[in-house]
Amino acid sequence: MCSGRVDLEFILRSFSNGQDGVFIGGCRLGECNYVTQGNFDALGNTLLSKKIMEHIGLNPDRLSIAFMNASDGILLANSINAFSKTVRELGPLGEGEGLDINQLKFKLQALRKLVPYLRLVERERLRVPVKSENEYRQFYDSGEFNRLFDELVADKLALSEITSLLQDKPLSTGEIADNLGLNPSEVARHMNTSSMHGLVRYDTSQNCFALA
Repeated sequence: MCSGRVDLEFILRSFSNGQDGVFIGGCRLGECNYVTQGNFDALGNTLLSKKIMEHIGLNPDRLSIAFMNASDGILLANSINAFSKTVRELGPLGEGEGLDINQLKFKLQALRKLVPYLRLVERERLRVPVKSENEYRQFYDSGEFNRLFDELVADKLALSEITSLLQDKPLSTGEIADNLGLNPSEVARHMNTSSMHGLVRYDTSQNCFALA
């Protein structure tokens, strides 16, 4: 299977299911067996996923990608052994980072709801035009990528988490902020946007927000 087939959903589902690490192996960059350069798509998805992991408090070293050809058996074994050692040192998923496991599951679930949107963002706004590993890594380590991430991903994730919370019961701005570890002013901004889009409504009788 082409490594380009490794979708964001596969990565997030693995962590949602409690896997401590995810290793992706692909053919060497520039030597795609299917002439689709899918391994660059895999690299982009991996670098985006690492940023997402860092954003929600997971160590990005829990995700790794390596490129090799069919005759690189020793390289594959060494890469997997090194990655396994790293994951063991990091400890169980979430616990090693000092995260609340239920909160982590909640964030990962909210992320998985965004996968169709994230695919579109990656393809339309984050895809690097030059098929070069150096170009990909430079872009995903740049201030421009961080700006786009905050604008296109971080805000959408906060909205997804808020609407997921409101599925259980109406909540005030302060309660939402406490649950998600956000600044109340940031929550208020998201609620104003969501209200304009018809996603939430303000219940004046209870002084709180509810799903529309």
